[in-house]
Amino acid sequence: MAKIYYDQDASFDALKDRTVGVIGYGIQGEGQAQNLRDSGVNVLVAEKAEARIAAAKEVGLEVGSADEVAKKADVIVLLTQDHLQASIYRELIAPHMSKGEALVFSHGFNIHYGQIQPPADIDVLMVAPKGPGALVREQYLRGAGVPALLAIHQDSTGNAKELGLAYAKGIGGTRGGVIETSFREETETDLFGEQSVLCGGAAALITAAYETLVEAGYQPEMAYFECCHELKLICDLIFKYGIAGMRRRVSDTAEFGDLSRGPRIIDENVRETLREILAEIQNGEFAREWILENQAGRPVYTRLRNQGDTHEIERIGKELRDSMPWLQEL
Repeated sequence: MAKIYYDQDASFDALKDRTVGVIGYGIQGEGQAQNLRDSGVNVLVAEKAEARIAAAKEVGLEVGSADEVAKKADVIVLLTQDHLQASIYRELIAPHMSKGEALVFSHGFNIHYGQIQPPADIDVLMVAPKGPGALVREQYLRGAGVPALLAIHQDSTGNAKELGLAYAKGIGGTRGGVIETSFREETETDLFGEQSVLCGGAAALITAAYETLVEAGYQPEMAYFECCHELKLICDLIFKYGIAGMRRRVSDTAEFGDLSRGPRIIDENVRETLREILAEIQNGEFAREWILENQAGRPVYTRLRNQGDTHEIERIGKELRDSMPWLQEL
């Protein structure tokens, strides 16, 4: 069983008299920086986009360039997108890192795949909330917290774990529980979950089911409601009650269809494809492909995104969502 840490297991002592520099005020940076500040931690923010700079200043955060923040902070938290982190680290952060300082991540991609290779005399760790930054902030303000992962790549000072738990406590993670893991495990399971279920698998299944109904002559609006719109209900039930709990809360007809037909959709061919996708993550093939894709200017990424954006399900879905203004309140 995994080791899980809670509030009583963490102390702010490891962050006392230290300055945390959050590089990137985006999806994760916004929530984490504000929570740290409200927890009494001395926080600086580095950001380039004018709108994000304004947003950080509006809530009272001190903002500078990555170079400026790296000079002032002794705990650097790298929260930009994965494909930007290596160059930002090499050009703007590495020149200012000194013995005993710390480099913190919320995803292990660049360390695990060797894109960032820190010196041996600093602590390198990961605190990864299992939810987007907006939720991290929302739960913190409610007095709750989003569960998080903790991993130590380098423990130069002998205090990296205590620092990680202090950081997790500062963003509210220890309120929800902090699971100890490794950079390898977090990176590989995160990528696999995104590709197989959360993004790739779910989106492809929704689209294929929609196409199946439309090709059979059913109205596109009906296909959208049945294969996409109602998915939130099922996901919410699973989130709250688990898969078995969801099954107890739908009709017996739906449950029987789930139990008897689900295994025909996710058959051995699909399972073999899942194993292949996991192997590509484990052996670094996906990472190499993504790194090269960015170096080439993202031609495949752009083509695939455009294909998805222009699919009929997006037009139908937008029309239906526009007729339901209450969705914006969810």
